[in-house]
Amino acid sequence: ARKRLKPLRTVVAWRGRAEWDQVMVGLYCGDGRLQQEALDRVSAWKSRYGPKMPLAVDCTAELIRCKVLDSSGRLKSHELILSYGLALVRFVNLITERKQKMVSIPLRQLAREVDIPIWVVDLRHELTHGKLPRLALCRKGCDVVLDWLRKTYWSRQLGNNFCEESEDEDEDEEQEGVEANAELDNDAWE
Repeated sequence: ARKRLKPLRTVVAWRGRAEWDQVMVGLYCGDGRLQQEALDRVSAWKSRYGPKMPLAVDCTAELIRCKVLDSSGRLKSHELILSYGLALVRFVNLITERKQKMVSIPLRQLAREVDIPIWVVDLRHELTHGKLPRLALCRKGCDVVLDWLRKTYWSRQLGNNFCEESEDEDEDEEQEGVEANAELDNDAWE
């Protein structure tokens, strides 16, 4: 009698597909109250999952947190620039860090490889090494990066249903369940 092998299950911080979908939609909905609820849920995930938290989820939450703070009117312009700046610098560094090998590869080259606009890397450079940019440029950078995350990561988790303008994406792409989906791994999300 052969034993039937059970498929390997991946342990994740969220309760199930419904919670994952609710948070994903909440982050991108534009309603400050729903975004804050989604951010609270991501914080709970982070406390459960720790360093295993997918980079895309972490970066998205930090960028959305900046937008929520911005719309609240509680921060001054320079405080918003610093908040957006930290989130943008962290995004570029985390995304490109995994592609760095033993030899240092220029960030601009790595950004081209993953289809991040070069001006976002230049913005990161200014935030890190130069004079702080205008708030409008930080907001634009945040919007571009959030759109990149939506298209590159989040829409894949829904089998492209989340991304209305799926020009470059193959609609016949195989769909997998979120809990067992290897794309949620940090290594697969380069």
